[in-house]
Amino acid sequence: MLYLNNLVHNFPILAIFVSFIIGLCFMPTVISIAKKRKFVVKPNKRTSHIGAIPNIGGVNIFISFLLTVFLFSYSIVSELQFTIIGVFIILIVGFIDDLIDIKVMWKLLGELASAFFLIVVADIRLSNLHGFIGIHEIPLIASYLLSFFVFIVIINALNLIDGVDGLASGLGILYSLFFAVYFKLTGRIDLAISAFAMVGSLTVFFLYNVSGGKSKIFMGDSGALLLGYMMTLYVFEFCEMNIQPGMNLYYIHSAPAVAICVLSVPLFDTMRVMLTRIKKKVSPFEPDRNHIHHLLLKAGLKHHQVTSILLIVSLLFIALGLLGRELSIALLTLFAFTIASVLTYILWRMVDNKNQKSKVKIHK
Repeated sequence: MLYLNNLVHNFPILAIFVSFIIGLCFMPTVISIAKKRKFVVKPNKRTSHIGAIPNIGGVNIFISFLLTVFLFSYSIVSELQFTIIGVFIILIVGFIDDLIDIKVMWKLLGELASAFFLIVVADIRLSNLHGFIGIHEIPLIASYLLSFFVFIVIINALNLIDGVDGLASGLGILYSLFFAVYFKLTGRIDLAISAFAMVGSLTVFFLYNVSGGKSKIFMGDSGALLLGYMMTLYVFEFCEMNIQPGMNLYYIHSAPAVAICVLSVPLFDTMRVMLTRIKKKVSPFEPDRNHIHHLLLKAGLKHHQVTSILLIVSLLFIALGLLGRELSIALLTLFAFTIASVLTYILWRMVDNKNQKSKVKIHK
């Protein structure tokens, strides 16, 4: 066991295979229990699947991820023990929401409780604005407020993007790989093992979700919120590692803006949808079919095509972030926002054109 532990620490990418194998072993049991206990989601006006599908895929992601971290990252477990409490809380909140669809306020309170253990107790937070509008280190209260806000934004953005097969898990794999490679290059091996373990866990789910057939399973809020929690942790660590030059060999000047580029698809989509709902004078938390994946489906694309396109777009935004890493935070963010706005406008035009053609056919 000691040899295997040393091997994984020397080659943290091996955590992908360990978590993948663990996830592969547990998944049939999770699916079986879900079907017996009726932990399933049935077709409704906001879904497009057929039949009752288990929706607790997050439980399997949690099991394989946490077991791998326990096996090979003893130090990170001891250092982040309170963070793990936050992980348990967010998993429970998501699991309950999957079962009984709790009210938004109760869900938000659960998210804030999990954030408390990450930000206040474990002290993993944003403490610096990296020179944005001339501000560097910020007071403790401002740091807490900013960190809680970013936590809620990221965790709900990834929850809301979970709308078509393979999308949330595919994006999660992409994001986890980005952070895992960066943590490995900068010597944060425990964090690298954690992120690589997330890749393996998500890959098992991705395969069952996209091509599981009768064994198909959904991530559910338990998985989406867990994914958002871990991505927030990685974003906080990534930004804190790049506060000033010399902190590591791979210092990134505009780390917060690069993080925004990495998570651009769910972040921009959530902001756009919230603003649209507010403009229509409805609650920003009111569910609808106006997300980016819904628009792509309306444009005539299939689920796997939507997932593929958004993964490619995410890769392009990650490339933009890396290429523009020496720009100012404001300028790089503006570039990303402008490109996202143009792409969204093009998509809206495609949807409008398709609707116009449909109306013409009906009249004929």
